[in-house]
Amino acid sequence: MGEATTTTIAVGGMTCSGCAGNVQRALEAVAGVASAKVDHVEGSANIAHSGVAQGELEAAVVGAGYSAGGETAGVDALHQLGGALAGDAVGAVGFHWNDGATWRQSANNTKWCLIGCSIGEFGTLAYYQWAQWPLEVAIGTTLFWFLVVLPLINGLATSVALETVLLMRGQMDFANALSTAFGMSFISMLGMEIAMEATDWLLTGGIGMTWWVIPPMLVVGFLTPWPYNYWRLKKFGAACH
Repeated sequence: MGEATTTTIAVGGMTCSGCAGNVQRALEAVAGVASAKVDHVEGSANIAHSGVAQGELEAAVVGAGYSAGGETAGVDALHQLGGALAGDAVGAVGFHWNDGATWRQSANNTKWCLIGCSIGEFGTLAYYQWAQWPLEVAIGTTLFWFLVVLPLINGLATSVALETVLLMRGQMDFANALSTAFGMSFISMLGMEIAMEATDWLLTGGIGMTWWVIPPMLVVGFLTPWPYNYWRLKKFGAACH
């Protein structure tokens, strides 16, 4: 065992304490690392270790879906400051679709989003079925379109609520957790909800809840935003699970 030492490395792509927790766990999983203190605001990680090369520490950070080191972190900072054209060009060169670890992490992010969206979506549709609203509301009326949009709104609300709870379990206060949940990927949640409702409409022709349509809705709801979540995670390191 080598002499104990402390190394500080720059980490890019962290947006919340959940991200910092991801990096900390990745670093502390490296053999020889005693502890790691990660600050997502400063974008740094202080690692206490014995005989671990800095390159190995940076590899652990990159493996967790974030950037590490001077040049990579600098490019990520350019992205976060507003997408300067030079930074975007460098990021585009390094992007690819064959990172298995990123696919797995983005799948986990998508899974939690799907669970949250499904609670509101399926709950609302099940209530419609119980109330027999599809049989009583005339197609094309204002009330009809309200009932079409309501499951989407409720799905977004329950997804944000679930993300907020998960972030608070990671020791984030409520205000920051709620703000982060809204900003994590509204596009992903919206795309998922629209895809699920479109699948239900295509297969059933109505706004009720039929048990056999649930599996295809879940599959389409998962697959639709997954590539976007991969791209977002791979290019910007934006993830909180």
